[in-house]
Amino acid sequence: MGPDDVERGYVRPIAHDQYTESTDVTADPEEQALLPAPPGYAIASQAADIEPRSDEKAGSRPPQTQGRKWTKCLPYVATFAAGIATCLAAQRLSHSSHSDTQSQTSIPQPNILADSVSGSSVFHFPPSKPTNWQPSLFPTNVGYTGPTPTGNEPGLIATAPAYPVHTGAPQLVGPSSLGGVKGDKVGSFDIFKHWGNLRHIFLNFTEKSDNFGLPGASPEAPEGCTITGLHFLHRHGARYPTSSREGPEQVRYLLEKAKKDGVKWRATGDLSFLNTWDFPLGNELLTPFGRQQMYDLGVTLRIKYGFLLQNFTDTLPVFRTESQDRMLHSAMNFAVGFFGYPIEGKYLQSITYEAWGVNNTLAPYMTCPNSGAAGKADRHKPYVSEWISVYLKDAAARLQGQLKGLEITERDAYNFQELCAYETVALGYSKFCELFTEEEWKGFNYALDLFFWYGHSFGSPVARVQGIGYIQELVARLTHTPIQTHNSSTNATLNDNPITFPLHQPLYVDATHEVVVLNIITALGLNTFAKTGPLPSDHIPENRSFYASRLAPFGTNMQFQLLSCAATPDPQIRIIINDGVTPLTGIPGCPASRDGLCSVESFVNAQKQTISDTDWNWDCHGDWTVPAGTGWNTTSGTPPPKDAGRVRR
Repeated sequence: MGPDDVERGYVRPIAHDQYTESTDVTADPEEQALLPAPPGYAIASQAADIEPRSDEKAGSRPPQTQGRKWTKCLPYVATFAAGIATCLAAQRLSHSSHSDTQSQTSIPQPNILADSVSGSSVFHFPPSKPTNWQPSLFPTNVGYTGPTPTGNEPGLIATAPAYPVHTGAPQLVGPSSLGGVKGDKVGSFDIFKHWGNLRHIFLNFTEKSDNFGLPGASPEAPEGCTITGLHFLHRHGARYPTSSREGPEQVRYLLEKAKKDGVKWRATGDLSFLNTWDFPLGNELLTPFGRQQMYDLGVTLRIKYGFLLQNFTDTLPVFRTESQDRMLHSAMNFAVGFFGYPIEGKYLQSITYEAWGVNNTLAPYMTCPNSGAAGKADRHKPYVSEWISVYLKDAAARLQGQLKGLEITERDAYNFQELCAYETVALGYSKFCELFTEEEWKGFNYALDLFFWYGHSFGSPVARVQGIGYIQELVARLTHTPIQTHNSSTNATLNDNPITFPLHQPLYVDATHEVVVLNIITALGLNTFAKTGPLPSDHIPENRSFYASRLAPFGTNMQFQLLSCAATPDPQIRIIINDGVTPLTGIPGCPASRDGLCSVESFVNAQKQTISDTDWNWDCHGDWTVPAGTGWNTTSGTPPPKDAGRVRR
């Protein structure tokens, strides 16, 4: 995500709870590997259970040959014979269609790299008309499953003597120039930790609690406490760039324009790969690595918190996501990891419309016009631009010396850095990563801190208001009380229905975008991340409290952990972000606690006050502006108050 590569859309307001049938529902060119395409986008949809065979019981052995009628075997014999005939026919066709000379090969080689820069080398899978598409010959359930007794639900978070830790990503390879080999760092510098929101988490990604101000705290239940519930919020997995002519695709357009205009250019040295490079990325969709992230996130959550399912005695869990392709497929891959295939009949998946004008707390910008308005939502732009001109000045000059015929600007160098991150999570490796030094990667990481601080969190005047709808839902769930007034991004149609928005479940899972996670962190009042104040754009401050790479990577997640503790009669809550326990001292009424604990009552009372203090109409629809740059600042994610009117230079 570059300065203009944003996971959100500009919006137009319509009445609360109005549903708009989306007309932009197209086939996903990137088939999901873990499961078939869902039957359709539906609110609280659930596929029908697979009916068991009438002659089969769970745990039964396949019937013996003796006693079975031969006629029941005929379909299988016929299928087997047809397969042999097909194979023989294919062999004959193969032999007849290829020359017997040794100079030809019978195995076509894939075109991995284009011979010249020609625009895009994206290959679309699966084929639109596969010649062997006969699904009736490949049923997904043929019976004869063998014994199927299950065991106890896992509960690692409550039973294990230590918390699992996994670092690196064995599928991804970093640049050899910085010690990267098979996804692991060699030496003290880890490039993967310096990609801001494009950083990835893999399996049990542990952000040390001491980075958040609680040294020694662990996601495991503190001594004397028992975990009673979990509210789990997570971002989607690694994706391609969003649909924008800005950011990494600008490199593609630069080279295409040069070719169209007849400009002769040549790259040498470290940039020589650019001579045959072709833009290899798609847009918006999960990458294969992103799909695995979500599957693994589901598996690890089941291992840690599976015991909570024992409290679902007469209802099914309700998980929520949005209709956007990567959001839907993130949720479905997560579900396969959590529940195991098949998922039908094991939970209910609520799929809310992510569309302009539709109330949705997981995509609040769709009904908040000011979230996309100039002078309100774009405070990050001058900060990011200034910083790019500072930290990439030398890099641009160095790269220019290796490229004749085309001009390389600091922004082009920044686009190269984005391509490094995107290509790595899409293809496993990127030559662009080798072009920059450790200090320049630290600068890239900080550029994304500036982007998200001023664009979507504590430094943005429209951050808190976009997180307030989810806070209202969280309070409703914690108090088991329906939302009384729908005056934000909450959706009365869904939230007032106890089937689509239950209030008494021990486990909730919601999928959203990183900008919304940051909105919610801001609205919650987790002010320890803002304690060092606004970020400068001319240098990287030491010991800063805000890192986008720690709070908003691909797959980022927040655990709202509910506990019962022997030392206090009151139910407790704490917040764990990417396995790092977070201090709640910025929330009124929450005391300093080495384990990050706060009573649910105090936590809820503080959130209710924030809800009361937030004016959706003013923040999202009000006619106010703030000056660009340092002339005005906020560290609470709020605009100037209504009585202050329009802030001028």
